[in-house]
Amino acid sequence: MADYVKVAQASEIEPNHGKLVEVQGKKIALFNVDGKFHAIDNTCTHRGGPLSEGELDGDEVTCPWHGAKFKVTSGEVLRPPAPQGVKSFPVRVTGNDVEIEI
Repeated sequence: MADYVKVAQASEIEPNHGKLVEVQGKKIALFNVDGKFHAIDNTCTHRGGPLSEGELDGDEVTCPWHGAKFKVTSGEVLRPPAPQGVKSFPVRVTGNDVEIEI
C-alpha cells in the first residue's frame, strides 16, 4: 500500500517554481502551479536532465539541458527530444505540509 510522505512546507516553494525533493531514494520534482502542487520524476527521459531546475510556464516545464517539455500535472511529454513521459505522483497538502504518495 502506498503512503503519503511529507516532503516540504507549502511556504518553501513560491508559486510557479519548482524544487527537488528526495523520497525513499527517488529524486522528484515538486512544482507549485498557482498554489496547486504537482510532482513528477525529476529525471528527463532524454539524457537525464534535472526537471526541477527547468523553466516552468503554466503547467509545463522545459528541461534545462535539451529543451524537452513535460506537463507537470501528468508527466506527459509535450515536446522532443524526450522519447516518453515521466511518472507523476499524487500530492496533497495537509495544513502547510506538502505530501507525496509513494
